[in-house]
Amino acid sequence: MPSDPTSLPPGFDAAAALLEWYAAMGVDVTLADAPLDRFEESAKAKAAAEAARRQAPPPAPRGPMPAINLPPHAAAARPAPAPSLTPSQTAQVPTEATVMQARAAAQSAQTLDELKALIEAFDGCNLKLTAKNTVFADGNPASKLMLVGEAPGRDEDIEGRPFVGRSGQLLDRMLNAIGYSRSHNAYIANVIYWRPPGNRDPSDVEVAICRPFILRQIELINPELIVFLGAQPAKALLGGDAVKQGINKLRGRWCELEIGGKRFKALPTFHPAYLLRTPIKKREAWRDFLTAKVFLENGGMLPPT
Repeated sequence: MPSDPTSLPPGFDAAAALLEWYAAMGVDVTLADAPLDRFEESAKAKAAAEAARRQAPPPAPRGPMPAINLPPHAAAARPAPAPSLTPSQTAQVPTEATVMQARAAAQSAQTLDELKALIEAFDGCNLKLTAKNTVFADGNPASKLMLVGEAPGRDEDIEGRPFVGRSGQLLDRMLNAIGYSRSHNAYIANVIYWRPPGNRDPSDVEVAICRPFILRQIELINPELIVFLGAQPAKALLGGDAVKQGINKLRGRWCELEIGGKRFKALPTFHPAYLLRTPIKKREAWRDFLTAKVFLENGGMLPPT
């Protein structure tokens, strides 16, 4: 805009030109004739609020909450408070003494009912603190065939029985295919009696604590054949070279488990959960189950190789 008014063209309106320039620059609202310091206003407002807070009387102490009488149906629907852990239920650091305690308890059991009661009362394994149920076993205790898995999962923890989820349903179909069932002539258990949080693998210490119980359980069942479902139960109970081998090398190979001077024939195979993830391996698992059937029907004689 020219600074000399005498040089302006005829009819030029300086005020209108200024307004157009303001609009082009984004100024569309007139707030005040004089500039205001908004930062100073904000600081004064904060100072006034702080002064009012200091001068306000302290709040009166809060009294007890009044009792509320709920109708019977509402009181029944209200969830019960979570039970607090007693000193005997608090988590403990497992030691060798814990393993010795489990061993002594297991050896003292003369029947399966006694063993189950001892396991349910045993507080040496911290897995019990996070599990809903103790998963002892399922099936016919007089069976010649015993199947041993690793640990309960979510469904097993809820129902308190081993192998009741999808993998358990597959296991039932596999047993039925060779003429066996848990309700008639098969017995199923796990090395671990409580679900590990998040279905994680049991630690070596947890396996060592539960091992005396499952060994005593096998001894009381006295099966002609033990089928290990997966590598973990085979490693936990057989030890030795089995610890270093995967299930692909272990499966289908005859093993012996010695308990109290007696030797039990054992046959590792794939875990049903693995078969759900890897259906191509079902053929090999079927071969293992047929081998187990022939062994049991031949009076405990190994089938010809």
